[in-house]
Amino acid sequence: MLHVGLTGGIGAGKSSVSEGFRERGAHILDADQLARELTVPGSEALAEIIEAFGRNVLDDEGGLCRGRLAERVFADAGERQRLDAILHPRINALEKDRTAVIGAHNPHALVIYEAPLLLESGADRQVERILVVDLPEELQVERAIARGNRSADQVRAIMASQCSRRERLRRAHDVIDNSGPWQATARQIDALMAHYRTLAANGYPS
Repeated sequence: MLHVGLTGGIGAGKSSVSEGFRERGAHILDADQLARELTVPGSEALAEIIEAFGRNVLDDEGGLCRGRLAERVFADAGERQRLDAILHPRINALEKDRTAVIGAHNPHALVIYEAPLLLESGADRQVERILVVDLPEELQVERAIARGNRSADQVRAIMASQCSRRERLRRAHDVIDNSGPWQATARQIDALMAHYRTLAANGYPS
């Protein structure tokens, strides 16, 4: 089995790239989806979030209002660290368990863990390779704004809270340049998928 961590800054196109790998047969685990599972009403994680941040982070039905919580933690590094301390260990543990189940069923599986904060959360220590989806920072801002729900200032604040582009590239084993048309990105996915299948079949990294 091969366990790859996929990361990149806001607007880099991580989800599109991970979907490309899914279409080619990879198993995808998504940190954001795992976080949603862990913070359902009645969960231990949600109870800790309420204790730390108050009930105003809930929506009218008692669920976590992720947008309201995000606005609060991105404005305060200390509060962001408090939230990370609640969520990151749980997300990483759940991802590790899900990966083990996949590996038990298919020893030659390719598991890709899509995580915006892969490096910041320590999850890079539980994957075998790090794949960075990269593009120039100005294009990153343009694409994030084009989604229509954040201003340039908000996007740049999120970028400032994340690992720098230089640091991501320094720590990457593999890089996909997503600055061009999708066809160019798809060709890179094809090439890496073939490479990863070979590594998984050969029992990487042993």
